[in-house]
Amino acid sequence: MSIRIIDVAGTPADMGRRHGAVARQALSAFAAERVALAGDAGWTGRSLAREQVLAFAEACVDAHRTYSPPLTAELEGMAEAAGLTLAELVVVNGFTDFIDAVYAAGGAAERASSASAAPQSAALDDCTAFLVPAERSADSNAMLGQTWDMHEGAEEHVVVLRGAPNDAPAFVTFTTLGCVGMIGMNEEGICVGINNLSGGDGRIGVTWPFVVREMLRRRDIDDALQCLYDADLAGAHNYLVMDRHGRGVNVEATSTARHVVEMKRDAVVHTNHCVASETLAHQRRRDPIAQSGSEARLEHAAALLDRFDVTPADLEAITRDPTSICYRSGSPRFVATCGAVVMRPATLDFWAVGGLPSEGTYERVSVVA
Repeated sequence: MSIRIIDVAGTPADMGRRHGAVARQALSAFAAERVALAGDAGWTGRSLAREQVLAFAEACVDAHRTYSPPLTAELEGMAEAAGLTLAELVVVNGFTDFIDAVYAAGGAAERASSASAAPQSAALDDCTAFLVPAERSADSNAMLGQTWDMHEGAEEHVVVLRGAPNDAPAFVTFTTLGCVGMIGMNEEGICVGINNLSGGDGRIGVTWPFVVREMLRRRDIDDALQCLYDADLAGAHNYLVMDRHGRGVNVEATSTARHVVEMKRDAVVHTNHCVASETLAHQRRRDPIAQSGSEARLEHAAALLDRFDVTPADLEAITRDPTSICYRSGSPRFVATCGAVVMRPATLDFWAVGGLPSEGTYERVSVVA
């Protein structure tokens, strides 16, 4: 089945209204599911009523508005068309960051001596991402690729959002209904990928999809990275950034710490655990199953990329690898690989697949409709 493409254009509000209108029916149910999960003790360490979750999300709205007025206008247009509130869309957009913030707010004083007092849910993450330098590529063009893994219920909401803003570069992004962007590339060749991390220092702040899209509004990788460095983040994520000249940067970022690694001659692989001491100090204690899986995926993907003739087809094959990377849903976690992306910024090639990469076909999506 082909991945669904939503085309939006014009002002930020125009783009949001278009997105919200085509997604209205499904988005209502998706928002309700995400808000319910955000109040589940298994995800945030405490049980919250729907009203409490939305009140916390409402407190994050101003942080988003301050960080990016254009993206807030886009979210407002989406809320208007979909019949939802900005608070509901904050949860839909940045769910994994949002639960970091809820977790930290629910007993920060008691956890002051250890950010790892309660484990992260085992069902949060299984994403594997990689930066491949030009020296390792068969055609001397650097590449970025990754799987996107989440609870199986997210798969039906996967889409490609392609935008032609009137105030920023055109872009294409693999995302879910109601989310402004998760993994993407713009017409200047700026690419951004992500892995979820388990933050114990979450706070009222900006969720990661806003950061991804704000980076895609930039025409230069240093300006894009500055968007990340300046953000008052709500939660923890790892960001992989690449430009059309082959420069690649990996940034482990929690709400209060950053660790930056410039890609050199070897591929950079990242999964879902912190590896730098600066960020590890703020990592929430991870579920042992999730941690061992993350470590196995990191080692396996690095071994697969230890070569000098990597092609886009090879990266697609890695995302399909059943050993530890391409996950099929199953009890008790019901987490699955819900899609994957391969990007080659020098040629503006963006390939995406929805659902299990092992069962789907990658499609090339042009940045401009």
